Amino acid sequence: MEKNLNFIDHDYIYSVIEKAKQATHTDIELILDKAENHSGLSHEEVAVLFEIKDNTQKERLYSIAHKLKEDIYGNRIVVFAPLYVSDYCVNNCVYCGYKRDNEFPRKKLTREAIQNEVRLLEKMGHKRIALEAGEDPVNCGIDYILDAIDAVYSTKFENGAIRRINVNIAATTVENYKKLKDADIGTYILFQETYHKPTYEAMHPKSLKGNYEYHLNAFSRAMEAGIDDVGAGVLFGLSDYKFEVIALMLHNEYLEKTKGVGFHTISVPRMKKAEGMSLEQFPNLIDDEDFRKIIATIRLAVPFTGIILSTRESAELRREVIKYGVSQISAGSSADVGGYSEREEGKTANQFQLADHRTPLEILKELLDEDYVPSYCTACYRMGRTGDRFMELAKSGNIQNVCGPNALMTLMEYALDYGDKEIIEKVEKVISREIPKIKREDIKTLTLKNIELIKQGKRDLYI
Repeated sequence: MEKNLNFIDHDYIYSVIEKAKQATHTDIELILDKAENHSGLSHEEVAVLFEIKDNTQKERLYSIAHKLKEDIYGNRIVVFAPLYVSDYCVNNCVYCGYKRDNEFPRKKLTREAIQNEVRLLEKMGHKRIALEAGEDPVNCGIDYILDAIDAVYSTKFENGAIRRINVNIAATTVENYKKLKDADIGTYILFQETYHKPTYEAMHPKSLKGNYEYHLNAFSRAMEAGIDDVGAGVLFGLSDYKFEVIALMLHNEYLEKTKGVGFHTISVPRMKKAEGMSLEQFPNLIDDEDFRKIIATIRLAVPFTGIILSTRESAELRREVIKYGVSQISAGSSADVGGYSEREEGKTANQFQLADHRTPLEILKELLDEDYVPSYCTACYRMGRTGDRFMELAKSGNIQNVCGPNALMTLMEYALDYGDKEIIEKVEKVISREIPKIKREDIKTLTLKNIELIKQGKRDLYI
């Protein structure tokens, strides 16, 4: 039997929050100075930054977050989409539209239906997806998930192909995580939802998901099974955001200590209206100002960890917080089972409310206009640059030798296969601007050669 390891000490976190309130203006400045050096921050230092009240220091926080984002990720933005395959769920999560008590016709996509969804995603240009499903061991067990993964990888539409599947399914066993590893998943994603145990238990009444310690230790089991990359997150609005972010940092530190590497990504979803619940039930909802502060602080704390932002947020806010550290965004998303096919037929339904309804093409054009380089690259995963190997490359700066060129190659692919004349012209300008920035001459030459090959019809070229 697995030993429950609860490394989230609530009293300790409360004490860290209280101690941070005593921080002086100078204390905050010293922490910001440290962050500028790409050093990362401890959970105690994170708590102190949440006490910033001075507008000048607040602007400095955002400025440093922006600079770290540019130093480490350049102007690249990774683009992906979710794929919901089943809304069967035995849990009764208070905040979720899929909860057991909500009465609606449940759906589980057949292999054929999954492949149709994938074709529509590929038609939009997507190469990377996050596979999502409710928790139901009978209707949506591990064998169904494995078959769904196979269905996705084996579906090719014209020049389209899904090259990386990140998986967001319920906490499970080491044996099942080994099966996911063998199925060639990318990142295993699991939201703790809330690290505050009393809130966690209140949010998951009479549910399989209600076992706090089992859920908390899922990443340790996944890593034991050989999954290198794990992606964390909380649902902001369930509990006090200071508690949640400090706990996230403690969890990251725990994995670094026990497994040698922490989170590959952190997602920052905020509570949104869903069927069967009212936002008035949740007293810890956060406003846009606190949301900006959370993203910027996480970027300072874990500078080499990706930050993921979904279409839950508006186009305007997404546009702003990309500057503060977001490195991956979803585009053209549907949060409903079979949602891409239904949208094609003019129907709309979602697990929760979405705020950014732009198409991937519209989002990419705007990113290009703002001097970003949208990236569909999946090379690191396929070349084994994962886990501690990815972090070593990232921290040394050598990752820049592959990420930038690969982003340009995938961007040219997208423009030629899914774009219009306008975006092809924008991409040509971006490539002309970005190629001279490549420091190594051999990589610069290879990138130019590969882009020419892509124009001639070659696909899936990468370093």
